[in-house]
Amino acid sequence: MKISFSILFFLILFSVSCSGKPAIKPEGPFNPEKSLAKANEQIDKKDYEEARTTLLEIKNRDLSKKFAPLAQLKIADTYVKEGEPELAVIEFQRFLEVYPDHKYAVYAQYQLAMVHFGQIEGPERGYSGAAKALEEFEKLKKMFPRNPYKEIVDLRIEKCKNIIADYEFLVGEFYYKKGSYSSAIGRFEGLMKKYPDYKREADVLFYSGMSYKNMGQKDKATEYLNRLIEKYPNYKITITAKKELTTIK
Repeated sequence: MKISFSILFFLILFSVSCSGKPAIKPEGPFNPEKSLAKANEQIDKKDYEEARTTLLEIKNRDLSKKFAPLAQLKIADTYVKEGEPELAVIEFQRFLEVYPDHKYAVYAQYQLAMVHFGQIEGPERGYSGAAKALEEFEKLKKMFPRNPYKEIVDLRIEKCKNIIADYEFLVGEFYYKKGSYSSAIGRFEGLMKKYPDYKREADVLFYSGMSYKNMGQKDKATEYLNRLIEKYPNYKITITAKKELTTIK
């Protein structure tokens, strides 16, 4: 018995001396609510990396599944705050895939659309962001018709459509100036069919009429230029349209 006790004492002493400190007691039960509060503090301090580590632990250890969805949502939010839109999109999409019926799904869908909307810079560079934002905003209205963002979403949709229409106009104008009149007409007619209330309709009518004229299609040219003159009699470009009409024989 003495030998066994000596060996046991030696092993304990060796273990303590190697570690430099006594063994850590196991933690108590995981508290996701406290962890979420900790993550919020880290986010407030802009410690986004640390916050995501805390939030990932909540996702993995929250057995109640009450706080895991909130953790997933906040992970997406941290990427928005950090200026990482591509990663934010992935995380919002993940939330919607895993928790499609959650009460905050409407928020996730709205934020997903807003991330794309935030990347709009103008018709030349903003077409892609506007197209994606428009798709997500329309999905929001379809999935959540009583969403609390309805008024602002309608304004965002209008802006997206204007950006897309402006881009289509610029492409059509480019083709016209390049002398690719058939391609220009395709863009302009597609634009007016999809966005009949486009703010630059007068310019579209003029370029369409001139494209047809340059292609030798006099009837079509006359039709578009006359529509311009009748609908926008006081526009500056209408004066040019009248002059062009006199040259069509």
